[in-house]
Amino acid sequence: MNGEMLLEIQVKLLPSQRVNGSTRDILMIPFTGVAGGPWFTGQVIGPGVDTQNISKDGKAALSARYMLEGTDKNGQRCRIFIENQGSFDSGFKPTVVTDSVLLADWEKAELSATVEGAPGGVLVRIFREGARK
Repeated sequence: MNGEMLLEIQVKLLPSQRVNGSTRDILMIPFTGVAGGPWFTGQVIGPGVDTQNISKDGKAALSARYMLEGTDKNGQRCRIFIENQGSFDSGFKPTVVTDSVLLADWEKAELSATVEGAPGGVLVRIFREGARK
């Protein structure tokens, strides 16, 4: 993955809920977790939820929404909202909203993410494409 790694989120999955429809299936997976990286350290608040829209041919479009609470690199308490959408076929594109002055440029940055299996959950890494401004 090219770019600067901003966050690594260790996601712990909770019991999921599913509805099997006639045209598609929907799987909702709540989760908790911890986040860290060079710019922020914190944890998932709430729980977050990953909603998977699964076509009858098995292709899944994922949309995870969650909020982190913690401390930015300058020691300021802050929150980060993340919406990560995509699929394993086409990749993942997160968007971010934060109340951190230090991290405010993440809201306008071109971001990408990787998602890989991990014991009890998944590991999400969020990257900023190109150089930091």
